[in-house]
Amino acid sequence: MKQVQPFSINIPQNILDELQVRLKHTRLPDEKEGSGWEYGANLAYMKDLMHYWEHSYNWREQEAAMNKFSHFTADVKGTQVHFIHEKGKGPNPIPLILTHGWPDSFYRFLKIIPMLTDPEKYGGRAEDSFDVIIPSVPGFGFSEKIALSQGPVADLWASLMTETLGYDRFMAAGGDLGTGVVKELANRYPQHVTAIHLTDVGYPNGTENWAEMSPAEQQFGQYIQHWWMTEGAYNMIQSTKPQTIAYALTDSPSGLAAWFIEKFYTWSACKDNLDSHFSKDELLTNIMIYWVTGTAGSAARMYLEVARSVYMNPAAQPAKRVEVPTAFASFPGDAPVPREWAERQVNLQRHTIMPEGGHFSAWEKPTLYANDIRAFAQSFR
Repeated sequence: MKQVQPFSINIPQNILDELQVRLKHTRLPDEKEGSGWEYGANLAYMKDLMHYWEHSYNWREQEAAMNKFSHFTADVKGTQVHFIHEKGKGPNPIPLILTHGWPDSFYRFLKIIPMLTDPEKYGGRAEDSFDVIIPSVPGFGFSEKIALSQGPVADLWASLMTETLGYDRFMAAGGDLGTGVVKELANRYPQHVTAIHLTDVGYPNGTENWAEMSPAEQQFGQYIQHWWMTEGAYNMIQSTKPQTIAYALTDSPSGLAAWFIEKFYTWSACKDNLDSHFSKDELLTNIMIYWVTGTAGSAARMYLEVARSVYMNPAAQPAKRVEVPTAFASFPGDAPVPREWAERQVNLQRHTIMPEGGHFSAWEKPTLYANDIRAFAQSFR
């Protein structure tokens, strides 16, 4: 492996001490009585979360748990990239690179690492194992604090897999912003990407020919348009003026938590009970990855880089169809994507309608997610 250095998460104590001071002096807003989550992050939940963060949460325990995995950093095409690299225990494991989105991180995939590297331990077959590579997208967590659009990230991943780690052929999977990265990776490097697995396939963005879309696709487009108008404020801010929100996210623990927590509530399949779906330790550890690295601002800037390359580009064309074999796992808590839209976007070889789960599927329903990847990969072994 070229230019690879072992990495261990070890945050200086002064950063944690300074956070405790901020948590102690948290100032929360008021709330319209009885509004629940309708106006955004619920005040009662946030009070409970902030109290837990100050008095019960233990970063060092979570840090030690994350360090049980094999972390590395490498200079990839001039960009410092953090990644986990866990080798499969079975014969001839398939290399698999997993790409996270926002507001999650590499932490999204930790539950599925043992399921993919050692499937026999989880009721699968040893010959279905993977070498699992989970990088932090630049601008997120422990990778270099630089914002890139999805195409340049795909270029980094191709170099990481082939030049740095020495894999000539590999699979790729992801969701959210990671979907765009994985699709770009497949389109730019089909000679290296065997197949891809997605939990969304991209959304109508106004560059499509509406007359060519089926009634189901047109209905889906209207759904997405309504979603942007009712749920898309975060995207408009981060796609236009990310620096402005970066001040609050970098300076205020409660501001950062609220900005993220509302998305986990809205986008997951928690059914109005976030605590039943994610533990506070899990949610706070993901938030802490942004806090201790100061990357909330650079992560938000990725949205502007993506917007400039797609929405703000006068020469923008509809997204290129992926011809690499693709699996699409559709979770009920996520957008209701019609099959014909998926087939328009990708070379759909497997379409799984999941019984439960939402946008953070690998985190929410790790067994369902890992099993679907394993089943899809069997035809490529």
